[in-house]
Amino acid sequence: MTQLAFIFPGQGSQQVGMGAEFARTFPTANAVFQEADAALGRALSQLCFEGPASDLKQTENTQLAILTCSVATLQVLKEFGVVPNAVAGHSLGEYSALVAAGVLDFADALRLVNARASLMAEAGETQQGTMAAILGMEAEQLQQFCDGTEGVVNIANYNCPGQLVISGEVDAVNYVVELAKAEIGARRCRLLPVSGAFHSPLMAPAQQKFGSALNSVRMQPPKVDVAMNVTGEFATDAENIRHLLYQQITQPVQWERILRSIEKTGITHFIEVGPGKVLSGLVKRTLPESRVMNVEDVKTLSLVADENGE
Repeated sequence: MTQLAFIFPGQGSQQVGMGAEFARTFPTANAVFQEADAALGRALSQLCFEGPASDLKQTENTQLAILTCSVATLQVLKEFGVVPNAVAGHSLGEYSALVAAGVLDFADALRLVNARASLMAEAGETQQGTMAAILGMEAEQLQQFCDGTEGVVNIANYNCPGQLVISGEVDAVNYVVELAKAEIGARRCRLLPVSGAFHSPLMAPAQQKFGSALNSVRMQPPKVDVAMNVTGEFATDAENIRHLLYQQITQPVQWERILRSIEKTGITHFIEVGPGKVLSGLVKRTLPESRVMNVEDVKTLSLVADENGE
């Protein structure tokens, strides 16, 4: 049977209507949304299914919505006998991956993401920051621009060859963007519509407060290989995973390294589990020989199940 890696999207993949078809069609998926609504004491499912988009894109809603939608999709895939040999998630998606790996149960993942999202949103309000995508520049050169800039700015996402994201103070990010524009052209640089400087030192206040939430949940050793954002490598120890989740709030996402770590195990088939196809694109640009599919509705589910189900 084909070895599979499940990859789970992060913030930015949300869209109104996500998960609605699964919830209507599969009781297992509906149960995940119902569990989230009950645990949070509000209708997160309605926000996912009906919007409005303006509310769905708020950090404290987005992270919970994508986690819930991804886990609902995961449960449906299990029903069809499609299970992973390795998992990883981009930023927020790491929590969905840890549910898939059996490190966290869904209730604890919800608690952690609820705290994480609220604290990150709060830090974004008090520490004014932003992020920008830089396309077509080598990481070493971009790092030199960041190092030579006054103020806080760093590479936050190593997404794939030629796609990097910087994060930090508004003036510092804008300065690096201007340097990059002069080097590679304005069309290769764009500010991102985010509420804070995620994966930068400006998130330190959120990180410090998040520690107690992390210490309050139980974590199990992973049942399948799980590659982590901070290192880009597999982690097997539950306490190490806890520490890496703490670090992740201020440290860069090593997504390209994650994909190469998975490739080294011999896995060439990837399934993006949850809304959108953002990660599918990153896989194709990093590992062009790989096979990548996504599952976000009944149509894409049937394609994946036909090819990979029991």
